[in-house]
Amino acid sequence: MKIYVIFLVVSLFSSAFSDEPSILEYPSTRHKNPDDGGDEVDLHCTSWRFAAETNNLAPWQTIPVECADYIKDYVLGKGYVTDLERVSEEASNFASSVVESSGDGKDIWIFDIDETLLSNLPYYIDHGFGLELFDHSEFDKWVERGVAPAIAPSLKLYQRVLDLGYKVFLLTGRKESHRLVTVENLISAGFQNWDKLILRSPDEQHKTATLYKSEKRDEMVKEGYRIRGNSGDQWSDLLGSSMSQRSFKLANPMYYIP
Repeated sequence: MKIYVIFLVVSLFSSAFSDEPSILEYPSTRHKNPDDGGDEVDLHCTSWRFAAETNNLAPWQTIPVECADYIKDYVLGKGYVTDLERVSEEASNFASSVVESSGDGKDIWIFDIDETLLSNLPYYIDHGFGLELFDHSEFDKWVERGVAPAIAPSLKLYQRVLDLGYKVFLLTGRKESHRLVTVENLISAGFQNWDKLILRSPDEQHKTATLYKSEKRDEMVKEGYRIRGNSGDQWSDLLGSSMSQRSFKLANPMYYIP
């Protein structure tokens, strides 16, 4: 770290007495081989995860092979939980700040389900944490077991939103045929008292998540609802038309849904 600081100071001092454009220089890492060492792999994979979370890699299909252990350590470690807690806290603060006292029942909060309310980590432990191409048939088998656990920070936010008087709409890409098992799974994980649970009908399966969820939000707005908040692990949960007053993106470096 000390060497890095000295490098920056020398670079800034030199540029002050040069006729060349003043450009802040950093030690070059961009073209190093990520296989050169553990530190380089971590740096490379941290950069990849940041780019994925900020939607700069879209679309992508799998995590890089060299990042398999890094992603595993992240989602099973304190980093992932800490990131989820931060999002939950910020969303809770916002929900408290804009809650209305009109009592017309039109203020709503939208939640996605997978990797937002329910965690599929038990499934991804057996499927490479995003290293494998997504297998719809295998994932459907997992969903049908109905054993996905709650994401604790999201459960806390969910309960807070209800306590504040918001109506909760669950908007998921899960199939309509999975309604019963999804309801049972949500209840067993501690989620109750939602107002609407919206799943994909058979004729909506071909639509991208962005289009499908935008259309559902459009319907909510036409019905007079005010979408105050929206929580989801995918940008496709949040972007498009009829966006919420504020959106909250949960971390998920394991897969991307357009």
